[in-house]
Amino acid sequence: MAKFKVTSREGTHDSLEPMRTHFAKGSVIFAEGDLGLAMYVIESGAVEIRKRLAGEDRVLATLGKGDFFGEMCMLEEDVPRSATALAIDDVTAVMIDQSAFTFILKHNPEIAIRMMRKLAIRLEQTTQMLENAVGHEVDIEHSGISERPAARPDPNARLVEIGTGIAFPLADSRETTVGRVDPVTGINPDVDLTPVDAKRSISRRHARVRREEDGSFSVVEDVGTMNGTFVNGVRLVTGRPVPIAPGDTVVFGTIQCRFEIDGA
Repeated sequence: MAKFKVTSREGTHDSLEPMRTHFAKGSVIFAEGDLGLAMYVIESGAVEIRKRLAGEDRVLATLGKGDFFGEMCMLEEDVPRSATALAIDDVTAVMIDQSAFTFILKHNPEIAIRMMRKLAIRLEQTTQMLENAVGHEVDIEHSGISERPAARPDPNARLVEIGTGIAFPLADSRETTVGRVDPVTGINPDVDLTPVDAKRSISRRHARVRREEDGSFSVVEDVGTMNGTFVNGVRLVTGRPVPIAPGDTVVFGTIQCRFEIDGA
């Protein structure tokens, strides 16, 4: 069985062997109320997360390759599953117990970042439900991370994927998020590069394109990005904005884009 390979800026390192498991289409991976002992990362196939609400099974999310589920038992012991996970295709997944989870968090910060975002969104949603129930604002401290309303596309500024020529308009706002749709957290980036990212080299929240006060633009790599962001061949330092100009090449993971502005 192949080992996990952990990639960092210092190179690629072998680690412990993964515990792969297979689920036939239609099988229940775990049921709501089961005791949680492990989380899963999908290697192939698709999984539906379902919950019984008002006497009906409702689909909360459909997950695919690279998505994780069942993570709450990693954070607190003896927690019953809050939903059911159903294999809607033949599924191969890596099963992660507590010891493997601790190792992965040390070497793959993107997983930790995504989990924190997911928990923050859950808390935001729970707070909203409480406020709706009691009829007034509930003073519960939370991070404020939640899905933003979809921003209008900017008709004048865009990223163009060089291989296919597909144009991805920037958001008509101060900041444009770039990445892939994350069904785990429910966060959708303004620029979703999923259609051109067959290798899944782009992180869910990979980078941001900022419109500065003077009308210029810059790129900032997000925390937890694994495969890097490059402007004209130079790798960005996480969190440090780098100016970009029309015609510059910006690479997200393995996806090469050209930055364009009409009239420039």
